[in-house]
Amino acid sequence: MKTSACPLDILPSSLFKSAFQSIGPSVLSIINASLVSGQVPAYFKNAVIHPLLKKTSLDPSLHSSFRPISKLPFISKILEKVVAEQLTAALDEQNIYDSFQSGFRRAHSTETALLRVSNDLLTHSDAGDCSVLVLLDLTAAFDTPVLTTGEAERLGRPIRICSGVVLLLSLRALLFCGSFSKFRFSTTSLTHGVPQGSVLGPLLFLLYLLPLQHILSFFKGIPYHIYADDIQLYISFKPHEMSKLQLLHTCLDSIKTWTAWSFLQLNEHKTEILICAPDKLVPKVGDSLGQLASHTKPSDRYLGVTFDPALTLDSHVSSLVRSSFFHLRNIAKLSPILSRSELETVIHTFISSRLDYCNSLFSCLSRTSLNRLQVVQNACARLLTKSSKHTHITPLLLQLHWLPVNFRVHLKILVLVYRALHGQAPSYIGDLLSPYTPSMSLRSSDQSLMVVQHQAKDQR
Repeated sequence: MKTSACPLDILPSSLFKSAFQSIGPSVLSIINASLVSGQVPAYFKNAVIHPLLKKTSLDPSLHSSFRPISKLPFISKILEKVVAEQLTAALDEQNIYDSFQSGFRRAHSTETALLRVSNDLLTHSDAGDCSVLVLLDLTAAFDTPVLTTGEAERLGRPIRICSGVVLLLSLRALLFCGSFSKFRFSTTSLTHGVPQGSVLGPLLFLLYLLPLQHILSFFKGIPYHIYADDIQLYISFKPHEMSKLQLLHTCLDSIKTWTAWSFLQLNEHKTEILICAPDKLVPKVGDSLGQLASHTKPSDRYLGVTFDPALTLDSHVSSLVRSSFFHLRNIAKLSPILSRSELETVIHTFISSRLDYCNSLFSCLSRTSLNRLQVVQNACARLLTKSSKHTHITPLLLQLHWLPVNFRVHLKILVLVYRALHGQAPSYIGDLLSPYTPSMSLRSSDQSLMVVQHQAKDQR
């Protein structure tokens, strides 16, 4: 476990870890007794809330600008970690997780989620279909779920876990006190919500959203993907099948009904719709959407990637190049006072990480867009090696052992394919891969080739 600090810690976490050889047996007895009895020591239930400004550009005088981060005692986090490990193993073993939920799950990421959605939309586009992409966001999702003892029993029933662990899932008895700077405020009980900063918080939220899986799965013609509290729906149809959009209206009504019943609320201001269709068909699709057409955007930004109607990612590349050169100019001002290793670290932190983020989606980029990204990498290489802009770039990249952007994209795709074939990637990525089996014995039979998919596949 990472060394963390909490004002409620009797011992600093660093001292706790260094002395664990001596106090470990006592801690083990406390943890096991809590698991067996289903009771949590009162000290474990205390937490300090620290308000953290979401963005520096937000107004600090508004409560909505802050994210409440809970700081629990280190030993309380140990108990949560034990429960989380056992509960996660049970969820994986019994296949309880939503297959299309990528938040807070091992081997899942924003990149795998976006890759699946992008692949589906591009496949339908190649088949001549129109698509409508809907992005939904839940308002203060982590602050809303009511996790009473009865709710914990409901969550525990389908996964067949012991009553003691179910009681540990209930956060109703947690006591919170606010903290700002050196000031400490009065203590109050947590009646609802999932504490942000706790180990069990994300896992409990995923359990709370499980009923949504059954609702979305009922609408077979509307694939979906969820990352934490961000919901993505998309429907594809032939140009003469505009009536299928009525199914989208029905699905959204069902989601609104469930969220209201579950004490959740859709953020109407963050609802965005992207129409992926030929220009001449966009007005017809908009008319079929009815009131939803007011949420139509020229581009949608989801999990850090901007999608455009043509699915070319040109707007994303423009934004990426612009932000990269902004940071590169600032880094250039610091280069005289930084050593070469420090300068390289800063470049990788602010530039390379951006170029590599979700670059498996870049296989659809045009040569022009790839060249624009390569220009960014070339500028980084010249700054690091203190070379002029007329210096040939290939020897510099070889000297730095940097793969060009195009090869980094191919490498990322190959890594994802390898992980999917070996069970180290989400199942929804592995479902896209089909091993090639020749009709007769050929020399290619043992080369582990894959079939290139040309038609849209049913996702369920």
